[in-house]
Amino acid sequence: MKVLSGAYKADKGSIFINGNQVTINNPRDAQSYGIETLYQNLALADNLDAVQNIFLARELLTRFGTLDNELMEIQAREIIKSVNPNFTAIREPVHRLSGGQRQSIAIARALFFNAKILIMDEPTSVLTPQEVESLFVTLNALVKEGRTILYITHKLEEVINLCDEVTILRNGEVIESSKLENETAETLATKMLGKKLSEIKTDYSNITPRINLSAKNLSI
Repeated sequence: MKVLSGAYKADKGSIFINGNQVTINNPRDAQSYGIETLYQNLALADNLDAVQNIFLARELLTRFGTLDNELMEIQAREIIKSVNPNFTAIREPVHRLSGGQRQSIAIARALFFNAKILIMDEPTSVLTPQEVESLFVTLNALVKEGRTILYITHKLEEVINLCDEVTILRNGEVIESSKLENETAETLATKMLGKKLSEIKTDYSNITPRINLSAKNLSI
């Protein structure tokens, strides 16, 4: 993820986008290829509102060289509405918003600058079930527009319900790539772990009754 986003420079291997080999040296290179990354912590400025976050470091200016706050708010409302029609807290500081609202801002920011490949790291980790459902509707709509979503998660049911293809990584190596139509939660778990769940047993033979720590009136 960090290699594709330009945070790290690849020391080996090749990157192809639409069949063309590319080199990504930094985040600006990644953005030029339409790659936007939504990290698990979303990397939003908590003290700024949705409009300010969407245009952070890429503000729109008037012909006089001043910030065009009116135009930025109009365009921010339009792009957020396309991501989350129920989002109305356009001028609320981000720290007051829910996980789903914060994620809507992050997605809107990526889309406003024409993201063609959206990398998402554990995107449902801080969402309510209702927000997860709304996110899936948004992501399916983005795919229908011709965008690509790289969805990183350990939640197998989400993978099965949402994705078209899956790649299993274990200990830093690619184990297998396949179409989701050929997989179940059980087969995915087996590939992730390297063995069937039924074969995994915990060995308790080394446990002894020896006391390792004893404390009284402990306060923390």
